[in-house]
Amino acid sequence: MTMKNANDAARVIVMVTLLFVLTIFLMPMFYGISGSLKSKEQLSSLNLSPIPQSPKKFNYNGKDCEVFLVPMNGVKKSLAMVKKGRDESVFVDPENVAAGEIVWTGKWRTLENEWQTDLQFKNYVQGWNAINFMRLFRNTLFYAVLTTFGTLLSSTFVAYGFSRFSFPGKNKFFMVLIATIVLPSAVTLIPVYTIFYKLGWVGTWLPLVVPHFFANAYNVFLLRQFMLGIPKEMDEAARIDGCGPVATLYRIILPQCIPAVISVGLFHFFWAWNDFFNPLLYLAGHPEKYPISIGLSAFSNMYSTETHLVQAVSMIACILPFIIFVVAQKFFIEGVVVSGVEK
Repeated sequence: MTMKNANDAARVIVMVTLLFVLTIFLMPMFYGISGSLKSKEQLSSLNLSPIPQSPKKFNYNGKDCEVFLVPMNGVKKSLAMVKKGRDESVFVDPENVAAGEIVWTGKWRTLENEWQTDLQFKNYVQGWNAINFMRLFRNTLFYAVLTTFGTLLSSTFVAYGFSRFSFPGKNKFFMVLIATIVLPSAVTLIPVYTIFYKLGWVGTWLPLVVPHFFANAYNVFLLRQFMLGIPKEMDEAARIDGCGPVATLYRIILPQCIPAVISVGLFHFFWAWNDFFNPLLYLAGHPEKYPISIGLSAFSNMYSTETHLVQAVSMIACILPFIIFVVAQKFFIEGVVVSGVEK
């Protein structure tokens, strides 16, 4: 019984710790959602509630009057102020208007507002229209989907070659490939840009798309590790049945690598969706081709005082990646765990 109680206590501690860590991790997202549903006045108000709230108002004789918590006989009552005064103010009871006007002695500025939930969904509509979001969304989706396809195609073939075939210098070539991971992008920035400039590709999608059809060391390593776990006897059986290398990859290897392939696809899709530097470098001066990342930056600079609109547009940009991750999270987690790689 004591051991069982100890196990239950340990389980509770672990769950509480995980919930605490998860809450801390998700706080920026909650803050972003809260800010996107507030008006400019709500963001600058003294109300510190994370829930979007506005001062409660009551219509009295065709006039919107603010509702305050007024101390009367030791109790705070919700009263709507119909007339402001320096030392005396006039209120009415919203729940009993027939009782007439109430004169309260004191400085009304010291009174506390009564707040009510007031979600500003119109921020999303204003932000959507102001940023021409459909064009940015279309450009970003084109960039992310096309480069994801190129990455999966090239990385799968390269990983397949390194995991299932033997050829002279195989290990050395693989070490050179992996060594590119530690090569800083700042070192290759100018030479790569010079090459694309001389090819006349600057200002087009080509510098952003074509390189991803030549594999990536991270993705090749992840897929290779996964493929190494597939018994080679299955390749031999496929060969006996008349399958060539490509057919073996398509019919034997890939069906068992679905979790790893989805993981690689998600890694790259999220990276491409948030990529800022490369589109900024190669698409400068062509705003009609900008993805969401650059569009959000430009929008933030133009509407620097409209924080609520910036937050709303940022939340819109997160919707599609969030949906994709939720739908594919089972395969994503399985692919990362089985391959033994964390990224």
